Amino acid sequence: MNKNTTHQTNSIGAGEDGSAVSVDLNKNSVHQTNSLYWDTQGNDFLKAIVLPYYGAFISEEKCRLFGDVSGKRMLEIGCGNGQSLQYHGERGASELWGVDLSENQIAKARQHLEACGLSAAFINSPMEEECGLPENYFDFVYSIYAIGWTTDLEGTFRRIASYLKRDGVFIFSWSHPIHKCVTTENNMLTFKKSYFDDSWYSVPLDEGTLTLSDRKLSTYVNALAKAGFVIEQMIEESDEEIMQLRDDKSDLAQKAKMLPVTFVMKARKR
Repeated sequence: MNKNTTHQTNSIGAGEDGSAVSVDLNKNSVHQTNSLYWDTQGNDFLKAIVLPYYGAFISEEKCRLFGDVSGKRMLEIGCGNGQSLQYHGERGASELWGVDLSENQIAKARQHLEACGLSAAFINSPMEEECGLPENYFDFVYSIYAIGWTTDLEGTFRRIASYLKRDGVFIFSWSHPIHKCVTTENNMLTFKKSYFDDSWYSVPLDEGTLTLSDRKLSTYVNALAKAGFVIEQMIEESDEEIMQLRDDKSDLAQKAKMLPVTFVMKARKR
């Protein structure tokens, strides 16, 4: 995939066109729906959000959350097409591991890394389930715009804590929940849903459907604390330099000037 995909932004959620439909949470159904979409249409519609970008208008090149990863064991949750693993492999990480719900994404990631002269261990599994990953093993676990797909946030964070060494670091990004509550209409921001509404909903898209939930920031913070993490940094400001360089006139860019559209958290295992 062309590296220009790193400039794409994932803005799906809450039915920007009003097409979202509330659904009951059924983990197996959610996994089947979302894995089918990523197996077939995911990259074509949503594109890829990969390092050095954390999402819309936030970059690792500015934030420097990872620091020096040379000699480090890295695990990516929701590894997608493998480009974020490539980013760390080219910076000297000693081991690359990836977990993804989609078999097709793992196949793409393996092919991509092989073409780059890199290797990684891959596991096809929902992030919230036991999948045979080693415990107390990794220096970093990270997730670039994937952690929000989990059907069990607290359980996922507990598993991630178990994979990390003591004092290991967990970094993840996702769409900011306030962004999902607001739409742009006639150059004005309008609330379309309650910030406190974290119910699951289905979004029909071209050639498929996705099932999502918009969790509050406090839900992520509390789940991290319960899993034994200490939050070291949170980033939610859009980078003005990135926006100026891209000269982006989209509704998302206009939104990003007034409210956060992506957030990133860095937490450490106690």
